[in-house]
Amino acid sequence: MNDQTQLPQAGSSDRPNGESGASAPRGSRIGDWLARVTLTQLTLVVLVGVFVWQWLDAHNRLDQTQEQVARRLSEVEAENKGNRILVTQNQELVRELGGKLSLLESKYAETQNQRIAIESLYVEMSSSRDQTALAEVEQMLLIAGQQLQLSGNVKAALIAMQQAESRLQRPAFAALKKRIDQDIDKLRALPSIDVAAINLGLDGVIAAVDGLPLAQDTRIRANEQAAAADPAAGAWKRFWRDVWLEAKQLVRIENTASQEMPLLSPTQDFFLRENLKLRLLSARMALLTRDEVSFRRDLKTSQEWLKRYFDAKSAPYAQAMGALQKLAASNIVIQLPNLGGSLEAVRNYRVSRERSAR
Repeated sequence: MNDQTQLPQAGSSDRPNGESGASAPRGSRIGDWLARVTLTQLTLVVLVGVFVWQWLDAHNRLDQTQEQVARRLSEVEAENKGNRILVTQNQELVRELGGKLSLLESKYAETQNQRIAIESLYVEMSSSRDQTALAEVEQMLLIAGQQLQLSGNVKAALIAMQQAESRLQRPAFAALKKRIDQDIDKLRALPSIDVAAINLGLDGVIAAVDGLPLAQDTRIRANEQAAAADPAAGAWKRFWRDVWLEAKQLVRIENTASQEMPLLSPTQDFFLRENLKLRLLSARMALLTRDEVSFRRDLKTSQEWLKRYFDAKSAPYAQAMGALQKLAASNIVIQLPNLGGSLEAVRNYRVSRERSAR
């Protein structure tokens, strides 16, 4: 600005003096116009530069925005394409699942029908099986009662009762099972009778009967032994010993209160031993039938025959008499429980189920 104001002054110094007054104002106006034009141009240039810069910057940003939008659009399009593929796959999967679901529904309906048929068949079979089980239990209880009443065999009755109880494991039979368990406890509480040991003792006595020595044979053997005590003695001494023995037989002092010993022939000896065996066999039969009266009577008769006919000082006699006394002290009869309650309960339950089934 200072340079422009100084230009006219320099020009005025070169010009003539006559023209200096007239040209000075015009020159200053031109300078001012030029100054104004230059300032305006500069301003315009600056504005144009700023506008161009802003336009370029806006254009650059617009290009970047378009690139981002295009990139985003391509990404969105790719995602949409992938989503369309997934939708298509899902639709195909849904159609496939729909077909499988319809198939499953049909199979489920068939399964339901089969289940209903199986349940009805199971109910029929269960009812039939229950009736069969009750009939078997009733038969086993009858067997147990017969074993107790006829032979008093507690062990066999207990086995039959346990088998009957094992058939009643279903919850519906809890009351019957409880009742049978009570009878089983009663049987287990009974004192045991060792029938096998008693029978074995009778067999031992029966086998020893043939070897029992008779009392008359013992006396005869004693006389023979006394006569043959001194085989080296002379005939004269043997004569006087025989006379002495015969003389002793002429006079005897005996207790008349005691029973006289019977003298048996060989035939009677055979029948005595056989009759004794029959008595012991009869005692065995009484044992098996739990006839305590006959059992004790036969054993008592056998003991009396042993005391009367056989040698009480011999070892076989002592063994046989001891065995008979031990057998006579055995109990073969016990108070047996009544199983009629369990049997009646099973029968009533079976009849009630048959009526309800009808």
